Amino acid sequence: MPGMFRPLFAFWLLCLPVAALADTEKKPASSSVSAIVSTTLSTDGEHIRQLAFDGDPKTFFASEKNAGSKDRFTLLFDKPVAVQALTVTTGRPAGGDKLEAGIVEGSADGKKFEELAKFIGGEAHAKLEGRTILAIRIKPLADLKYPLIIREIAIASNPTVAIFKYPVEFIVDVRDAPEMKEWTDKAVRICERQYAMINEEQKSEGFTPRRVVRMKLSKGYRGVAMAGGGRITGAVKYFKDHPNDFGAMVHETVHIVQSYNGRGNPNPGWLVEGIADYVRFFKYEPGKLGPINPKRSHYDGSYRVTAAFLAYVTEKYDKQLVRKLNKMMREGKYKEEAFKTLTGKTVQELDKEWRATLGS
Repeated sequence: MPGMFRPLFAFWLLCLPVAALADTEKKPASSSVSAIVSTTLSTDGEHIRQLAFDGDPKTFFASEKNAGSKDRFTLLFDKPVAVQALTVTTGRPAGGDKLEAGIVEGSADGKKFEELAKFIGGEAHAKLEGRTILAIRIKPLADLKYPLIIREIAIASNPTVAIFKYPVEFIVDVRDAPEMKEWTDKAVRICERQYAMINEEQKSEGFTPRRVVRMKLSKGYRGVAMAGGGRITGAVKYFKDHPNDFGAMVHETVHIVQSYNGRGNPNPGWLVEGIADYVRFFKYEPGKLGPINPKRSHYDGSYRVTAAFLAYVTEKYDKQLVRKLNKMMREGKYKEEAFKTLTGKTVQELDKEWRATLGS
């Protein structure tokens, strides 16, 4: 649901207990182990926390304020891995703000941490010879006169720990309903986890997704949720009544990634919403789409109806259909003839064929 809002204030989801973050949320399918990152420190602008583990030494996490001895930066794996070696590099790429008085700790259970290495010249190295690790934690040993800058964490392990290919950080605002903080924290963790999958489903050459997304719950908004301009807003009443509908926020995160130019854009609304629900119901929570009425449903029915249509055409004609349509729409080049070009059949012919498979 395209739209925009201006947040009144925001606070950071950065200091949840490590053990609490190892939950049973849906995780992207991968042969490697996924991870989440948390910190007691607020982020400085676009230098988000996931940039400390993105495989790119030119990017880095930076804290908004100077770090202190009570601050922590934690990388928690979905399950324990056998770590052979670990390197943490701090300081800005151009020099300065290297962590000298600090240590890297490791934990096998996410609760009890032990020192693995000290920082020397801004770097910490540990040879662990297959030691079982569930979490690593970076800790200053003194109050610093500069921000904490983590340029890169490098881990050699079996299985491997997947880097953040599409780094993102959600800034949350629940001033309208502080009692919804726990729900919003979980929604943010889910959307951050699904961000890589969402981007893979909508990737196109030369496109770089947003790294900062703002999420707000509003008592004044009467719909379900809407997104636009890097912002997501949700209705307090709806999510109080439907606390398990995290898929709605995944849907809105798809809109954030779509990044279609709204001015003079020929993209039809039914397809914009259909793609968002396709990603939601066929990639994030398959099996929850529900029945489709063949007598009332057509390809341009929007939302889950169009999602079901796209799933049928994708499976039968072109596994890359949604990615190709998304690319056209992102570039402002979509026309109805795209379906004929991609499948050899008009969208109306595909619609008739699809509806015949739905039964009576």
